[in-house]
Amino acid sequence: MKRWTTVVSASELARQIDDCVVIDCRHDLFDFAAGRRGYDEGHIPSARFLDIESDLSGPKTGRNGRHPMPDRSKIIATFRRLGISDDTQIVAYDAQGGQMAGRIWCLARWLGHDAVAIIDGDIRAWEAAGLPLTRDIPADPAQGALSDRPSLLALVEADELWRRLQSGELLLIDARAPERFCGVTEPIDPVAGHIPGAVNRFFGHNLRPDNRLKPPDVLRQEFEALLAGRAPSEVFHHCGSGVTACANLLAMSYAGLEGSGLYAGSWSEWIADPSRPVATGG
Repeated sequence: MKRWTTVVSASELARQIDDCVVIDCRHDLFDFAAGRRGYDEGHIPSARFLDIESDLSGPKTGRNGRHPMPDRSKIIATFRRLGISDDTQIVAYDAQGGQMAGRIWCLARWLGHDAVAIIDGDIRAWEAAGLPLTRDIPADPAQGALSDRPSLLALVEADELWRRLQSGELLLIDARAPERFCGVTEPIDPVAGHIPGAVNRFFGHNLRPDNRLKPPDVLRQEFEALLAGRAPSEVFHHCGSGVTACANLLAMSYAGLEGSGLYAGSWSEWIADPSRPVATGG
Protein backbone atom coordinates (compact mmCIF):
# COMPACT_ATOMS: atom_id res chain seq x y z
CA MET A 1 0.00 0.00 0.00
CA LYS A 2 0.99 3.63 -0.43
CA ARG A 3 2.76 5.16 2.57
CA TRP A 4 0.96 8.28 3.81
CA THR A 5 3.04 10.75 5.81
CA THR A 6 0.81 13.83 6.12
CA VAL A 7 -2.80 13.47 4.94
CA VAL A 8 -5.01 10.85 3.35
CA SER A 9 -8.43 11.30 1.76
CA ALA A 10 -11.42 9.50 3.21
CA SER A 11 -11.86 7.47 0.03
CA GLU A 12 -8.20 6.39 -0.02
CA LEU A 13 -8.43 5.28 3.59
CA ALA A 14 -11.65 3.36 2.95
CA ARG A 15 -9.93 1.34 0.24
CA GLN A 16 -7.01 0.34 2.47
CA ILE A 17 -8.42 0.62 5.98
CA ASP A 18 -7.70 -3.03 6.80
CA ASP A 19 -3.99 -2.28 6.47
CA CYS A 20 -4.08 0.67 8.88
CA VAL A 21 -4.45 1.42 12.56
CA VAL A 22 -7.07 4.15 12.77
CA ILE A 23 -7.23 6.43 15.82
CA ASP A 24 -10.15 8.65 16.79
CA CYS A 25 -8.90 11.55 18.92
CA ARG A 26 -11.83 13.94 18.85
CA HIS A 27 -11.69 16.42 21.70
CA ASP A 28 -13.24 19.60 23.03
CA LEU A 29 -11.06 21.91 25.15
CA PHE A 30 -14.17 23.07 27.01
CA ASP A 31 -15.80 19.63 27.43
CA PHE A 32 -13.25 16.88 27.96
CA ALA A 33 -15.87 14.11 27.69
CA ALA A 34 -17.10 15.20 24.27
CA GLY A 35 -14.58 13.18 22.29
CA ARG A 36 -15.44 9.88 23.90
CA ARG A 37 -19.17 10.64 23.57
CA GLY A 38 -18.71 11.24 19.87
CA TYR A 39 -16.79 8.00 19.50
CA ASP A 40 -19.49 6.04 21.32
CA GLU A 41 -22.21 7.60 19.16
CA GLY A 42 -20.47 6.60 15.94
CA HIS A 43 -16.91 6.20 14.68
CA ILE A 44 -15.04 4.96 11.64
CA PRO A 45 -15.02 1.14 11.58
CA SER A 46 -11.93 -0.36 13.27
CA ALA A 47 -11.01 2.97 14.87
CA ARG A 48 -9.87 3.03 18.48
CA PHE A 49 -10.21 6.05 20.74
CA LEU A 50 -7.32 7.86 22.42
CA ASP A 51 -8.00 10.73 24.77
CA ILE A 52 -6.00 13.94 24.44
CA GLU A 53 -6.09 14.58 28.19
CA SER A 54 -5.08 11.15 29.47
CA ASP A 55 -3.66 8.98 26.69
CA LEU A 56 -1.80 11.62 24.70
CA SER A 57 -0.52 13.97 27.41
CA GLY A 58 1.71 13.63 30.45
CA PRO A 59 0.97 14.57 34.08
CA LYS A 60 0.48 18.27 34.77
CA THR A 61 2.70 19.88 37.39
CA GLY A 62 1.31 23.41 37.23
CA ARG A 63 4.54 24.49 35.51
CA ASN A 64 4.53 22.41 32.33
CA GLY A 65 1.37 23.55 30.54
CA ARG A 66 -2.07 22.09 29.96
CA HIS A 67 -1.01 19.22 27.67
CA PRO A 68 2.56 18.19 28.52
CA MET A 69 4.27 15.72 26.24
CA PRO A 70 3.75 12.17 27.56
CA ASP A 71 6.64 10.02 28.68
CA ARG A 72 8.15 8.35 25.60
CA SER A 73 7.83 4.88 27.12
CA LYS A 74 4.16 5.52 27.91
CA ILE A 75 3.19 6.58 24.39
CA ILE A 76 5.19 3.70 22.90
CA ALA A 77 3.27 1.30 25.15
CA THR A 78 -0.02 2.97 24.16
CA PHE A 79 0.75 2.63 20.46
CA ARG A 80 1.89 -0.98 20.88
CA ARG A 81 -1.40 -1.72 22.65
CA LEU A 82 -3.17 -0.61 19.47
CA GLY A 83 -1.12 -3.10 17.44
CA ILE A 84 1.34 -0.57 16.04
CA SER A 85 4.73 -1.80 14.86
CA ASP A 86 7.49 -0.12 12.87
CA ASP A 87 5.81 -0.82 9.53
CA THR A 88 2.25 0.12 10.58
CA GLN A 89 0.36 2.88 8.80
CA ILE A 90 -1.31 5.10 11.40
CA VAL A 91 -4.27 7.29 10.42
CA ALA A 92 -5.77 9.73 12.93
CA TYR A 93 -8.89 11.84 12.73
CA ASP A 94 -10.93 14.30 14.75
CA ALA A 95 -13.91 16.57 14.11
CA GLN A 96 -11.92 19.80 14.32
CA GLY A 97 -10.18 20.07 10.96
CA GLY A 98 -7.11 18.18 12.13
CA GLN A 99 -6.25 20.37 15.10
CA MET A 100 -6.45 17.37 17.47
CA ALA A 101 -5.33 14.65 15.06
CA GLY A 102 -2.14 16.60 14.52
CA ARG A 103 -1.15 15.59 18.05
CA ILE A 104 -1.03 11.93 16.97
CA TRP A 105 0.99 12.94 13.92
CA CYS A 106 3.55 14.79 16.04
CA LEU A 107 3.78 12.09 18.70
CA ALA A 108 4.38 9.37 16.12
CA ARG A 109 7.08 11.44 14.45
CA TRP A 110 8.61 12.20 17.84
CA LEU A 111 9.06 8.44 18.18
CA GLY A 112 10.66 8.23 14.72
CA HIS A 113 7.58 6.82 12.96
CA ASP A 114 6.80 8.57 9.67
CA ALA A 115 3.95 6.38 8.36
CA VAL A 116 1.34 8.56 10.03
CA ALA A 117 -1.33 10.76 8.47
CA ILE A 118 -4.59 12.50 9.31
CA ILE A 119 -7.84 12.28 7.38
CA ASP A 120 -8.08 15.34 5.18
CA GLY A 121 -11.34 17.01 6.16
CA ASP A 122 -11.68 14.98 9.39
CA ILE A 123 -14.61 12.67 10.15
CA ARG A 124 -16.93 14.97 8.24
CA ALA A 125 -15.15 14.12 4.98
CA TRP A 126 -15.73 10.43 5.74
CA GLU A 127 -19.44 11.04 6.29
CA ALA A 128 -19.70 13.33 3.24
CA ALA A 129 -18.31 10.51 1.11
CA GLY A 130 -21.20 8.31 2.26
CA LEU A 131 -18.91 6.01 4.22
CA PRO A 132 -20.26 4.15 7.24
CA LEU A 133 -19.89 4.80 10.94
CA THR A 134 -20.28 2.18 13.63
CA ARG A 135 -20.78 1.91 17.37
CA ASP A 136 -18.98 -1.42 17.50
CA ILE A 137 -15.79 -1.47 19.59
CA PRO A 138 -13.03 -3.35 17.75
CA ALA A 139 -11.45 -6.37 19.39
CA ASP A 140 -8.06 -5.88 21.00
CA PRO A 141 -5.33 -6.50 18.43
CA ALA A 142 -2.13 -8.45 18.87
CA GLN A 143 0.50 -6.42 20.70
CA GLY A 144 2.57 -4.29 18.34
CA ALA A 145 6.35 -4.06 18.33
CA LEU A 146 6.93 -0.36 17.79
CA SER A 147 10.55 0.66 18.34
CA ASP A 148 11.85 3.85 19.94
CA ARG A 149 13.74 5.27 16.97
CA PRO A 150 15.56 8.58 16.41
CA SER A 151 13.08 11.42 16.56
CA LEU A 152 11.72 13.10 13.43
CA LEU A 153 10.41 16.03 15.47
CA ALA A 154 12.61 18.71 17.06
CA LEU A 155 11.45 19.92 20.47
CA VAL A 156 12.64 23.00 22.33
CA GLU A 157 12.36 23.90 26.02
CA ALA A 158 11.32 27.34 27.26
CA ASP A 159 14.74 28.67 28.29
CA GLU A 160 16.40 27.54 25.07
CA LEU A 161 13.49 28.94 23.08
CA TRP A 162 13.85 32.35 24.69
CA ARG A 163 17.62 32.43 24.18
CA ARG A 164 17.33 31.53 20.50
CA LEU A 165 14.37 33.86 19.97
CA GLN A 166 16.30 36.80 21.41
CA SER A 167 19.36 36.00 19.33
CA GLY A 168 17.30 35.80 16.16
CA GLU A 169 18.17 32.14 15.61
CA LEU A 170 14.58 31.01 15.22
CA LEU A 171 11.11 32.05 14.16
CA LEU A 172 8.30 31.22 16.59
CA ILE A 173 4.83 30.76 15.09
CA ASP A 174 1.77 30.93 17.35
CA ALA A 175 -1.22 28.90 16.07
CA ARG A 176 -3.88 30.51 18.25
CA ALA A 177 -6.66 32.74 16.97
CA PRO A 178 -5.57 36.36 16.39
CA GLU A 179 -7.66 37.74 19.25
CA ARG A 180 -5.90 35.41 21.70
CA PHE A 181 -2.48 36.17 20.25
CA CYS A 182 -3.11 39.91 20.58
CA GLY A 183 -4.40 39.56 24.13
CA VAL A 184 -7.86 40.90 23.31
CA THR A 185 -9.45 37.82 24.86
CA GLU A 186 -8.25 34.67 26.60
CA PRO A 187 -10.96 32.04 27.19
CA ILE A 188 -8.70 29.28 28.53
CA ASP A 189 -5.47 30.48 30.14
CA PRO A 190 -5.16 32.93 33.07
CA VAL A 191 -2.93 35.42 31.21
CA ALA A 192 -3.64 36.97 27.80
CA GLY A 193 -1.08 37.84 25.16
CA HIS A 194 1.80 36.11 23.43
CA ILE A 195 5.52 35.34 23.70
CA PRO A 196 7.48 38.45 22.64
CA GLY A 197 8.88 38.03 19.14
CA ALA A 198 6.37 35.38 18.07
CA VAL A 199 4.32 35.77 14.90
CA ASN A 200 0.75 34.63 14.44
CA ARG A 201 -0.55 32.02 11.99
CA PHE A 202 -3.99 30.82 13.08
CA PHE A 203 -4.17 27.10 12.28
CA GLY A 204 -7.63 27.61 10.81
CA HIS A 205 -6.07 29.56 7.95
CA ASN A 206 -4.66 26.26 6.65
CA LEU A 207 -8.14 24.98 5.82
CA ARG A 208 -10.63 25.31 3.00
CA PRO A 209 -14.32 25.87 3.87
CA ASP A 210 -14.92 22.09 3.88
CA ASN A 211 -12.15 21.60 6.50
CA ARG A 212 -9.71 20.01 4.05
CA LEU A 213 -6.23 21.47 3.89
CA LYS A 214 -5.54 24.03 1.20
CA PRO A 215 -3.48 22.72 -1.73
CA PRO A 216 0.22 22.26 -0.92
CA ASP A 217 1.36 25.02 -3.30
CA VAL A 218 -1.00 27.52 -1.66
CA LEU A 219 0.17 26.56 1.83
CA ARG A 220 3.79 26.77 0.73
CA GLN A 221 3.31 30.28 -0.63
CA GLU A 222 1.58 31.44 2.55
CA PHE A 223 4.15 29.93 4.92
CA GLU A 224 7.11 31.12 2.85
CA ALA A 225 5.75 34.67 3.13
CA LEU A 226 5.75 34.22 6.90
CA LEU A 227 9.20 32.61 6.99
CA ALA A 228 10.71 35.45 4.92
CA GLY A 229 13.68 33.40 3.76
CA ARG A 230 14.21 31.30 6.88
CA ALA A 231 14.75 27.57 6.57
CA PRO A 232 12.00 25.37 8.04
CA SER A 233 14.54 24.01 10.53
CA GLU A 234 14.72 27.50 12.09
CA VAL A 235 10.97 27.49 12.75
CA PHE A 236 9.20 26.33 15.92
CA HIS A 237 5.47 26.21 16.54
CA HIS A 238 3.41 26.72 19.66
CA CYS A 239 -0.17 27.50 20.70
CA GLY A 240 -2.03 27.42 23.99
CA SER A 241 -0.88 23.98 25.09
CA GLY A 242 1.06 22.35 22.27
CA VAL A 243 -1.86 20.63 20.51
CA THR A 244 -3.16 22.94 17.78
CA ALA A 245 0.42 24.00 17.01
CA CYS A 246 0.80 20.53 15.50
CA ALA A 247 -1.70 21.52 12.80
CA ASN A 248 0.66 24.24 11.55
CA LEU A 249 3.62 21.89 11.73
CA LEU A 250 1.76 19.29 9.67
CA ALA A 251 0.58 21.92 7.16
CA MET A 252 4.17 23.04 6.59
CA SER A 253 5.25 19.45 6.05
CA TYR A 254 2.35 18.88 3.64
CA ALA A 255 3.53 21.96 1.74
CA GLY A 256 7.01 20.47 1.40
CA LEU A 257 8.52 22.64 4.12
CA GLU A 258 9.94 19.84 6.25
CA GLY A 259 11.84 20.13 9.49
CA SER A 260 10.09 22.68 11.70
CA GLY A 261 9.84 21.93 15.42
CA LEU A 262 7.53 22.26 18.42
CA TYR A 263 7.58 24.16 21.68
CA ALA A 264 5.31 21.66 23.36
CA GLY A 265 4.77 23.53 26.63
CA SER A 266 3.43 26.50 24.68
CA TRP A 267 1.67 29.53 26.12
CA SER A 268 0.21 27.72 29.15
CA GLU A 269 3.70 26.65 30.23
CA TRP A 270 5.26 30.01 29.38
CA ILE A 271 2.94 31.99 31.66
CA ALA A 272 3.32 29.50 34.54
CA ASP A 273 6.58 31.33 35.33
CA PRO A 274 5.66 34.96 36.11
CA SER A 275 9.22 36.10 35.38
CA ARG A 276 8.78 35.36 31.68
CA PRO A 277 7.83 38.34 29.54
CA VAL A 278 4.42 38.75 27.90
CA ALA A 279 3.49 40.87 24.89
CA THR A 280 0.13 42.09 23.62
CA GLY A 281 -1.01 43.62 20.37
CA GLY A 282 -0.38 42.51 16.81
